[in-house]
Amino acid sequence: MSLLEIQGLGITFGGLRAVHDVSFKVKPGEIVSVIGPNGAGKTTLFNMISGVYQPGAGKVVLSGEDVTAMSPHLLARRGMSRTFQNLQIFQGMTVLENAVSGYHLQERGPILADLLGLPSSRRRARAAEEGARALLARVGLDRAAEREAANLSYGALKRLEIARALALQPKVLLLDEPAAGCNAVETEEIDHLIAEVAASGVAILLVEHDMKMVMRISNHIVVLDHGEKIAEGDPATVSRDPAVIAAYLGTEAEHAHG
Repeated sequence: MSLLEIQGLGITFGGLRAVHDVSFKVKPGEIVSVIGPNGAGKTTLFNMISGVYQPGAGKVVLSGEDVTAMSPHLLARRGMSRTFQNLQIFQGMTVLENAVSGYHLQERGPILADLLGLPSSRRRARAAEEGARALLARVGLDRAAEREAANLSYGALKRLEIARALALQPKVLLLDEPAAGCNAVETEEIDHLIAEVAASGVAILLVEHDMKMVMRISNHIVVLDHGEKIAEGDPATVSRDPAVIAAYLGTEAEHAHG
C-alpha cells in the first residue's frame, strides 16, 4: 500500500503552466527521487504536496486521506514532514534547542499549564528533550548538542534539519536538496542517513541534483521536464531512457549508475 499518492497534480502561474498532470506513488520504506533540469517544476511540485501552494488540479493523498491544499502544520500532524532547499535553522540557538523545536507541533497541552509551569508542562519538556537527544545521536550530532548551531559545518546543519523533521515522527519525509552545498564526505553521511530513515519504514520523497547520490539510493525515480513527467522507473531504466538523456542526464547518469 502506498503512503503517498500524487494524482494528476498541476498548477499554473499567470498563464504559465508550471506543473501539469503529474502522478506517482511512494510506499513505506521507499526512496522516490524527483529529478529534472532547472525550471522543471520540482520545487513547485514539492510546494503543492506539502501545502505551501494550492494545486490548480489533481490530488494529494496521504495514508488514504485526501489532504490536497491542507496547511503544512495539519499535514505534519497527519505524518508528513519536510526540509527545505534553503536551511531553516535557528542559528542563534543550540543544536539541542533546534532539535527540540521540532517537537512543538506535536504538543497539544493547555497553554495555561505551560504559563504556570505545571508538572504536565515540565513532563512534556523533558520528553521533548529526551527525544531530541536521541535524534541527535541518530544523525551523529549528539556530541554537538550544546554547541550553537551557527558553529556547525554546512553538512552538519543539513543533518540537524533532517533531525528536526524527524521529531514529527513522519510517515512521509520530503527532502528538498538535502546534499546541496555539501562536500563528498558530507554527502555520503547524508546518503547513509536517508537510507537508514527509509529502512525504518518512512516513505521518502527526494529532490536532489547530485545524480550519483540519486542513482545510488533511489528505489524509484520520477523525471520532470517543463513541468511534465517524461519518465519514471528504477535507476537503471531511467538512466537509459532516451527522453531523459535528451532532457537532462546525458552520460553523467550512465556514469553514475555504472
